Amino acid sequence: MSRIRDTFLELERSGECAFIAYMMAGDPDPSLTPPIATAIARYADVIELGIPFSDPIADGKTIQTASERALKAGMRPDKIFELIAAIRKETDIPIVVMSYYNPILHFGIERFMKRLAEGGDGIIIPDLPIEEADDVVWYAKENGIDTIFLIAPTTPEERIEQICAYSSGFVYLVSLLGVTGARETISGVVKTLIKSVVEKRQDIPPAVGFGISKPEHVQEIVKSGAKGVIVGSAIVELIAKHKAKPEVLIPALEEFCAALKAATRR
Repeated sequence: MSRIRDTFLELERSGECAFIAYMMAGDPDPSLTPPIATAIARYADVIELGIPFSDPIADGKTIQTASERALKAGMRPDKIFELIAAIRKETDIPIVVMSYYNPILHFGIERFMKRLAEGGDGIIIPDLPIEEADDVVWYAKENGIDTIFLIAPTTPEERIEQICAYSSGFVYLVSLLGVTGARETISGVVKTLIKSVVEKRQDIPPAVGFGISKPEHVQEIVKSGAKGVIVGSAIVELIAKHKAKPEVLIPALEEFCAALKAATRR
């Protein structure tokens, strides 16, 4: 049983939905990533840690800009393991890395998974289709790493079943068409996606992301039957707003994440 799966089961027993918080590693500076993650972890159930990439095709302007800041600050893919080790000293919640495929391939799939297993728990690769994922899934499984794949509103039923078969830990449901970014409303397709996943595989929790930016959104996702809710751009925007003043940033993050977590309680 993985740490991610254990977390979801424990939350289910207590009547809560998992709050998965995304942040960009190295933004605004690698030295600030551990204290930012530690602040978020006081309220989040899972941390999703992004590796900055020069061509983040699935991300909107907010996360693209965060990626640029991180790269300019000296963040590189191999530094992710040092940051995870530092974060792990402060919290034992699951850590999921979100990376595009190129940095992992360049680093070496087997080597990457072995290093990730030293403190991390899962991997999300948004530009990796399941048809090309066998090596990633195999090496991840060998090292106890969960592989989390994405399902979009336009994904056909047959492919949803295939993606669920490749996924472990949880499956990532994209709530809307397009790229990441905060939205004012949540698409009505969420319930349909959740139902489709549950019908095909009851042992993997569906978590919903993209466009979720406020407690009201979280409550809506919880009511839709999701087992997890993923908030990214809104957190990244808050980090950008206070990036020059860590003494303001940390309490602001804690306040925001506390409100989001409170909204996950049924």
